[in-house]
Amino acid sequence: MKLFKHIFLFSILSVFVLSSCKKDKILSDSSAKLGFSTDSVLFDTVFTQVGSTTKSFRIYNSEKQTLNISKVYLGGGTNSQFRINVDGFSGTSLSDIEILAGDSLYVFVQVTVNPFSALSPLLIKDSVIFETNGNTQHVSLTAIGRDVYLHKPNVFPTNGLPPYSIIGDGTGTCHHTIWTNDKPHLIFGYAVVDSCCILEMQPGTQVYLHKYAVLWVYKDGSLQVHGTYGNEVTFEGDRLEPDYKEIPGQWGKIWLMKGSINNSFDWAKIKNGSIGIQAEEPDATGTLPFLSLKHTIIKNMTAAALYTQKAHVECSHCVFANCGQYVAALSRGGIYNFQQCTFANYWNGNPNNATGGNAGGSRTTPLFVLNNHYIDNTNTEIVYQMDSIAYFGNCIIYGELDDEMALDSAEGVTGYNLKYYFDHCMVKSASLSTTLAGHYNSVYRNIDPSFVDISINNYKLSSNSQAINHGAFLGSIDYDLNNYFSSDGLLDIGAYEYH
Repeated sequence: MKLFKHIFLFSILSVFVLSSCKKDKILSDSSAKLGFSTDSVLFDTVFTQVGSTTKSFRIYNSEKQTLNISKVYLGGGTNSQFRINVDGFSGTSLSDIEILAGDSLYVFVQVTVNPFSALSPLLIKDSVIFETNGNTQHVSLTAIGRDVYLHKPNVFPTNGLPPYSIIGDGTGTCHHTIWTNDKPHLIFGYAVVDSCCILEMQPGTQVYLHKYAVLWVYKDGSLQVHGTYGNEVTFEGDRLEPDYKEIPGQWGKIWLMKGSINNSFDWAKIKNGSIGIQAEEPDATGTLPFLSLKHTIIKNMTAAALYTQKAHVECSHCVFANCGQYVAALSRGGIYNFQQCTFANYWNGNPNNATGGNAGGSRTTPLFVLNNHYIDNTNTEIVYQMDSIAYFGNCIIYGELDDEMALDSAEGVTGYNLKYYFDHCMVKSASLSTTLAGHYNSVYRNIDPSFVDISINNYKLSSNSQAINHGAFLGSIDYDLNNYFSSDGLLDIGAYEYH
């Protein structure tokens, strides 16, 4: 009887051990992958001193057997400013971490940064990399390396609008917000200047936009950018490594929505996005969106530097340059007055990291387009009457294509002709008759303006430029884009006076 008891107990124990071994068998199938609670972790804490902060995410095993994570490590290795803790084990690289069937583990991530160090990048990036059964998966890590004003989505609409943050009080009542220059402003997603609100930017304000980010001026809102010479307001992407200094497509656009009013830019630099400024159509009352541009450079856009749809634009001493499609697309009519401006395009494809638009390809579109019609999604032509004659005085329109100007008028629609006048301009065109009375006055066609260095976007005039002293007096003399005042009254063509 005792022997029988021992045999019985041994049998029960054997079954338990065998079943346990079977339960704990490691799944080695390469189709088995980990699940994650998120694909990216953003550390948006604004640090007040040298210090650290910790965030976490979870790893899931949805399989019916245990998975062995053969390796978990930081992409930046021992040089990373991040540290990880997985299942109680800390370091920059960990091995052989098991996660049971249907179970999950927490990964704690810590970052240490000095936000007040001049050497700190704007964003610190890395990733946690997981290797399981020959599969490699990762979770991206991003931390703010400097003390910034952070604008990230806090409104998540369900009506098809993108997530956004509100600049203003969020109630729709009039509000005046000032962005100061004491530290940078960083935009994630859409940042919206609310209806009836004014966003003003002080001289020297730095605005950085994350990938796809948009500064959106809503109807009845207003954006007023007040830079000064040497203390310009800047808009650019948040990748500040040297390799990204002149790379287009790093962010979305500045969007002046239908019905936005009194938008102005003076002494601003806008670069490396998809569209520099987009100004849309009139509102329901017929009021055109208004945009004043002075002493502003918009360059390195994958699509266009300036894109308008029946807008009112007053512009002087500006440069629009180096875009994948157009540097200026003035569509559907409108009111336009451009004086002392340079439109130049020597786009070479910009294949290195450029995204969107015509990234990585050669340009086939003219750099300058003016039209008063379009074809809608039902293939119906919509024609707009020009509100006034589009005026271009002392402007350069020049690039590497034979035809850099497209004046696209609706055909056969009485009273809806394209109205334009080019006065003392230098243009590149193989097809336009620039002697046509009523449209051109002292226009120099296909004469190279001789820029200093197009390879680095330097559109100042060389000493042998035919643009020197060939401009017209347009009623007043202002400081040029180099803050130079022509005291002799002899004006050059373009945004810069030669001196």
